[in-house]
Amino acid sequence: METFGAWSLLPTLVVLGMAIVTKRTIESLMTGALVGLLMIDPTSVVTQGSDVLLTVLGNDTVTWIILVCGLFGSLIALLVKTGGVLSFGDTMARRIHTRQQSLLTTWFLGLIIFVDDYLNALTISSSMKKITDRFNISREKLAYIVDSTAAPVCILVPFSTWAVFFAGLLEENDITGNGMSLYIQAIPFMFYAWVAAAIVPMVAMGWVPNIGPMKAAEARAAGGQTIPAGINDNTLEVDENQPRPHLLNFLVPIASLVFFTWYFDIDILRGVIVALAVTLVLIGAQRLLSFHETFDTALDGFKAMIMPLGTLVAGFALKEVNDGLGLTDYVIATVQPMMTASLLPAVVFVTMAFLAFATASFWGLFAVAMPIVLPLAMSVDANMPLVVGALISASAFGSHACFYGDSTVLSAQGSGCTPMAHALTQLPYVLIAAAIATVVFLVVGYL
Repeated sequence: METFGAWSLLPTLVVLGMAIVTKRTIESLMTGALVGLLMIDPTSVVTQGSDVLLTVLGNDTVTWIILVCGLFGSLIALLVKTGGVLSFGDTMARRIHTRQQSLLTTWFLGLIIFVDDYLNALTISSSMKKITDRFNISREKLAYIVDSTAAPVCILVPFSTWAVFFAGLLEENDITGNGMSLYIQAIPFMFYAWVAAAIVPMVAMGWVPNIGPMKAAEARAAGGQTIPAGINDNTLEVDENQPRPHLLNFLVPIASLVFFTWYFDIDILRGVIVALAVTLVLIGAQRLLSFHETFDTALDGFKAMIMPLGTLVAGFALKEVNDGLGLTDYVIATVQPMMTASLLPAVVFVTMAFLAFATASFWGLFAVAMPIVLPLAMSVDANMPLVVGALISASAFGSHACFYGDSTVLSAQGSGCTPMAHALTQLPYVLIAAAIATVVFLVVGYL
């Protein structure tokens, strides 16, 4: 294999630069792959490109992830369409009598609805904003709590779309053992997620004060204006006339998902298939949706996963190209003399967190990073679960902090404020969590 040295970094740098400028992930990844193919052999780009795509799409792991994420999308869409999640929210809301209870309930719902960050952002904000309005809580604070229980909570549960994606990446990168097993081992070391989720109840109880823009937003809300000026709060409204099915329509599918994933040796594909079957039986038995509505909704949910799945394929395509350029070997040879096993987790977290924030790439970026970071961790004999925890923590930070990230936008829209207002009001708390996580990575790395 021809050695390209420092030039092997060029496709990845193109990806990062283009993503920052365009805010587009898939296009940036494919452009980087094209640059790499031109470097390898400019006379056979079409042939190389088709071979790379066929290799990626023919990979069993990639096919498995596509099926799981797509079926997860269908399950999420059905839970939203039938009102099962809103039934759960209604049940909790009847027990809320104080400001602190409304905020803590929002946080608790985020811990319970762990399947997907989109599901968290869309359903919790929509079902809770009328309740928090009763206690003059700003929509920005609601958005912060909702967003803090999206990606940070999803990565801590191995029954989520995030877990499926990253476990698949670990499997793809030939890590010794099962990818999901390593992911589960890394959960205790996902320090950013633990800290970010733990700060929320402290903010809700008033133990952590309102800081900066959040202080101004809460002062405005105390005067009765919970919605920021100029906001037309007509997005993601809960249909008050929509009939609410029994709470079991939410609890039974989720319990089925968790139990059967465990029952089939942590095979989440089989778990989500059973959960979908259970959901379809519940819908049919109660006639919650017509036959056509049911399968149209399931199909729409599957189609909603096209963007993350496109990112997956593009990221793996770039990985194949980078392997051809010898990128991993070059980076390991360059960085290894300067890196220690103790320092690596903190450096990985800080570096990848910045890149995830800058590029709004929380999945695709890590398809590029894992083939570099994981062999480096093995070469310096670092604690692999700790390094994986740092990588995935960085992804959660990016999703949580980036003002044009999907989770941030959905949380803001569902809560009734602008993405920028949401991002600025939650930024101090995000940075506090990131600083604490960095210190913990350093301390644990040296233990």
